[in-house]
Amino acid sequence: MIRTIFFDYDGVLTTDKSGSLTTLRYLSKTSGIALSTLNAAFGPYTADLLMGRVSHTQVWGGACEAMGESLDIGLLVEAFESTPLNTVMLSLARRLRENYSVGIITDNSRDRMDHLRKCQGLDSLFSPIVVSAEVGSSKRSQDIFLCATSCAGVAPDECVFIDNSEDNVVMARDLGMHAVFHDDDKNDIDALMEALEELGVRVGGYSF
Repeated sequence: MIRTIFFDYDGVLTTDKSGSLTTLRYLSKTSGIALSTLNAAFGPYTADLLMGRVSHTQVWGGACEAMGESLDIGLLVEAFESTPLNTVMLSLARRLRENYSVGIITDNSRDRMDHLRKCQGLDSLFSPIVVSAEVGSSKRSQDIFLCATSCAGVAPDECVFIDNSEDNVVMARDLGMHAVFHDDDKNDIDALMEALEELGVRVGGYSF
């Protein structure tokens, strides 16, 4: 019996493939600095940000030095808030919550998710919200999934996990979770609902 549906955040609940893309694209647009320059400056810090070893505040100076530009760190909050939500996916999550608990499992920095949880009201819909930077484990290992199932009080085979990375779907399945790949380029919610129904999830009649 399925009891909990877990969603990835970026690329599933949002229409951007990653948080880095959202953040750096905004910084490029507002500053005029080339996206490639920003990627080169912030890229070396990505793994540490996602694992919670550093914050954006701690790496900001080093990134600015690397690109030879001085950026106002206040732009970071604006960049976080530029995250484009996938409104039809959120509607599906609300629908599913009528019969299941719904949560989030995401590889993300702590400061970004802390801010988005507040400004987007994520905690009013999703519980638990499990963030790689908080648990020190990414979706490259099973630990973050075990943390999520433990927080939800369910066994892996009582969960469905939706992600836009096929590698992450395989990792979840290896643990015993039911997992569905969502092609974020197509964002085909009807196909996703069909896949959920095949797993025994009651989606119900709903038009998007």
